[in-house]
Amino acid sequence: MGCTLRRDRHRPGVDVRVGQFRHDFDKLNRLPPYVLAEVTALRHSARQAGEDVIDLGMGNPDIPTPPHVVEKICESAAIDRNHRYSASRGVPNLRAAASEWYQRRHGIDLDPDGEVIAVIGAKEGLAHFVLVTIGPGDVVLAPDPTYPIHQYSVIIAGGDLRHVPLTPDCDFIANLEQALARTWPRPKALILSFPQNPTTQVVDLAFFERIIAFAKEHDLMVIHDFAYAEICFDGYRPPSILEVPGARDVAIEFLSLSKSHSMAGWRVGFAAGNRDMVHALTRIKSYLDYGIPTPIQVGAIVALRGPQDCVDENVAEYRERRDVLVDGLSADGPGAWKIEKPLATMFVWAPIPEPLRSMGSLEFSKKLLREAKVAVAPGIGFGENGEGFVRFALVENKQRTRQAVRGIRRFLRDVQGL
Repeated sequence: MGCTLRRDRHRPGVDVRVGQFRHDFDKLNRLPPYVLAEVTALRHSARQAGEDVIDLGMGNPDIPTPPHVVEKICESAAIDRNHRYSASRGVPNLRAAASEWYQRRHGIDLDPDGEVIAVIGAKEGLAHFVLVTIGPGDVVLAPDPTYPIHQYSVIIAGGDLRHVPLTPDCDFIANLEQALARTWPRPKALILSFPQNPTTQVVDLAFFERIIAFAKEHDLMVIHDFAYAEICFDGYRPPSILEVPGARDVAIEFLSLSKSHSMAGWRVGFAAGNRDMVHALTRIKSYLDYGIPTPIQVGAIVALRGPQDCVDENVAEYRERRDVLVDGLSADGPGAWKIEKPLATMFVWAPIPEPLRSMGSLEFSKKLLREAKVAVAPGIGFGENGEGFVRFALVENKQRTRQAVRGIRRFLRDVQGL
């Protein structure tokens, strides 16, 4: 029932509400239910009841921010002038430090004044970029499965999303060609993320060369989420899409310090690439925020320019957790669950054991939580093609991860005799 107003005869000039206020919000109505929230709520209830649940569901890094970065943030926070509004596109030294990172790691020379902008985490930056560049009637291509904001940002902006299957051993470029042939009006943008969340899929530079050629042929913007640029293992080194000659004609790339430098809660990252695209993001952010707090930007500068041992240590820790989880679950014996080791990200993407796959990823995740006391993310929460999988986040220490392995193997042995 809608809300109506009337004059109170005994109180002239005062409006009294009659009935219950309700309003339909069209953009919220377009958003699908957030499936991952169901497992989160179940985990919360279990913990409220005193149960020891090991949470491998949300990719929330538990490794603390390097002490030298925290010390610099605190030192900067004590300076009065840093209490004022900051620049929404980032202070010059942070943009310069981001440019230096690209040169050092990928051999790319960027103009910090026109090709780099600071963002309040890659998620915020990507969502606001889509908001300013995509509108009703605009079509955007995105992989399925993928990180939810890649899809939801398009819906929030009022655009039309077209899913492109990203399944094991598929030719993603061929799937792109098929999606484009079946789409009208022609797509305006393509959203990608490699190393990929949730599938952990990785690519080489030749893949990005094909993507850039495809984008130029079909007049597409390419939006690349590079959140796991430095979380890689076993000799694999992720390329930046900006390494491709001519990529800056069509592409923008988003990076985050959340995982590499354990700065998730500080909310800091940057975007780089095409000048017009960076300028568009700069314009929309100037309306929406006053920038990352200056002390956090100073901390990010120190993180990027200071010793990088902390990144190596984080990568080593994630690799060890990966090995504990995958080796423990895959080892022969009762309750074995054969899973491949990822080459990057802080996740493990696992096909549900065949005897239990028919129950679906959401029900399987709920059962795993109730009976093994381990929370994971159901694959269906990342798109239709995520069904049949679950995602483990490597966010518990090795001891807790071993405990999770024991619980999962016991559950699989008891339920199906695996």
